[in-house]
Amino acid sequence: MTDKTNSESTHAGVPALLSEFTSLWWEGDSSFPDLGPLVSHAERRENERRLACVVDQALAEIKHPPTDPEARKLSEQRLALAGREFVKATLGLDDVHLDTLQHGGFIECGREFARLVHEFDPTVSREDTFQASRNVWTMNGVQRMLGLPVRMTPSVFAYSLLYPYTDNALDQPDVFEEAKLRANERFGRRLEGEKLLPEASDEEKLFRLLEKIETEYSRDVAPQVYESLYAIHAAQARSVRLMRRDEPPYGVDVLGIALEKGGASVLADGYLVAGSLTLSQARLLFGLGALLQLGDDLQDVEDDRAKGLATIFSQTAKRWPLDRLTNRLFHFRERVLEHLACLDAPEAAPLADLMRKATFHLILDAAGSTPRLYSGAYIKALEVHSPFRFRELARQRRRLERERTSAFALLATAMSAGTPTSST
Repeated sequence: MTDKTNSESTHAGVPALLSEFTSLWWEGDSSFPDLGPLVSHAERRENERRLACVVDQALAEIKHPPTDPEARKLSEQRLALAGREFVKATLGLDDVHLDTLQHGGFIECGREFARLVHEFDPTVSREDTFQASRNVWTMNGVQRMLGLPVRMTPSVFAYSLLYPYTDNALDQPDVFEEAKLRANERFGRRLEGEKLLPEASDEEKLFRLLEKIETEYSRDVAPQVYESLYAIHAAQARSVRLMRRDEPPYGVDVLGIALEKGGASVLADGYLVAGSLTLSQARLLFGLGALLQLGDDLQDVEDDRAKGLATIFSQTAKRWPLDRLTNRLFHFRERVLEHLACLDAPEAAPLADLMRKATFHLILDAAGSTPRLYSGAYIKALEVHSPFRFRELARQRRRLERERTSAFALLATAMSAGTPTSST
């Protein structure tokens, strides 16, 4: 990838996809979307009662963990069941969705990843390992959607650990921008195949991770793997500009950077598990990544405003209500999910349905958690489609967070081996 032809082809895929999905965003509507059936007051109250019971049980197990091995095993099973019920209630999932995650190889990959991380770098915290495992599961999901075996590979391990290192470095506000740019420039040269000696311990780890990918994919045989890696690297480099507090509102393509970074990241997941993709598969993965990035940006809007990080939502918040911008995100979601039709592997169907449900609740809950950024009428219009009142859902989440537990952690627990597959 050091010659001119390969260097130019590095950007051939992502720019075209970025242009396509940027147009898709602007072609979308900002009117209130069709969000499906309403949830009755009685259903909502019953859901809230069940949710409170689940959280009570989870907190009881967390606060009073048994020391006896057999009792601890039973406690873990009860906690796993509580997590399963929590996720089913909050995301509207069925047993078939969670069974797909529980028995599809995801658990084994998560455990193997944690073991390999400790062997690779014992200083990596449990929190960072857990954060990185989220990408392992994303890549496992891509494997399943593409009809591939769900398994840990050198590339799944390396890529999942690679970008927590670089993301965390780029997101540190106390690191000078010049240092970030130099580190990014050197890693970009290494991605292109240039042999460099690491200048620091963190860089040495990055280079070792890249070597693991190189053992699985030859640059000559699978050039798109490295093109996709360079694309996400370039997107990350451009995202540094989103942290410049002195940048004028229209001085940076905030939407384009978000779509590019999110889309290129999941596109790289696809190339790293499959080696090559059809155009339809590339469109789907890029679109899902772009959608999830925007969903995360909406979820983090207040934190981003506090940090001075520019997103389409943080720039709009407190100047105008986020009503129409969130409408546009719902419509964008519908267009992106149309690409799920390209999946023909039988085992992909439950994951495709899970993706539809999860992305809907991602946007719905993100909006419901920041009602002060919306008009009152808009929040009421959203809430009638939610299984819970937004205020009650926020209260239960705060109870979990006080014990340093998240809904995502309960999802991981719900996937634990030995969890009963039927609800109680």
